[in-house]
Amino acid sequence: MNKYIKFLISALLIAFGVYLMMNRQIGWGIVVVFFSLSPILLFFKNEYILLAFWQMRKQNLVKASQWLSYIKNYQSQLHRSQYGYFHYLQGLTLAQENPSKVEPLMKKALEYGLNMKQDRAMATLNLAAAALQKGRKPEAQRLLDEAKKLDSAGMMTDQIKMMKDQLKMPSMQKHMHNPNMRQRGKFF
Repeated sequence: MNKYIKFLISALLIAFGVYLMMNRQIGWGIVVVFFSLSPILLFFKNEYILLAFWQMRKQNLVKASQWLSYIKNYQSQLHRSQYGYFHYLQGLTLAQENPSKVEPLMKKALEYGLNMKQDRAMATLNLAAAALQKGRKPEAQRLLDEAKKLDSAGMMTDQIKMMKDQLKMPSMQKHMHNPNMRQRGKFF
């Protein structure tokens, strides 16, 4: 349902609730006003994103991506403050099966903005993992330091420590050969 239609319906329900209270049906008026507040709350928080967060909390990535798939055009269905969380949740659901698509989604999520520090820390940690996977060690180190600053609760210290250990390991280049192997010719 369009977000402005939800807002219009809730405004009409509030007016009806006030009308009921003016006609000495105070109990029904309070009930109608109470139920009319839910579309106003859902104007700022999309129900599909809330359900996707619920599924992510239960570690059910398939259902979370299914709830996110109901959002066809995020710019028309969501409030501007939710664009970041839409991309953030898409990135988290794709992280296991397709890690190459995570980096642009997390960059968009940080660009649009995430409200909580933990979410920003998780997004920068995923960006650091993508940079490390592509061999960009200085960028990965910078992103890891930023994620460590954002992780005030200390929930991701193990992941950050593990990635810092991976940064210390020497990188194997694609065409590096064993120097003890003899050079082979064209036919032998």
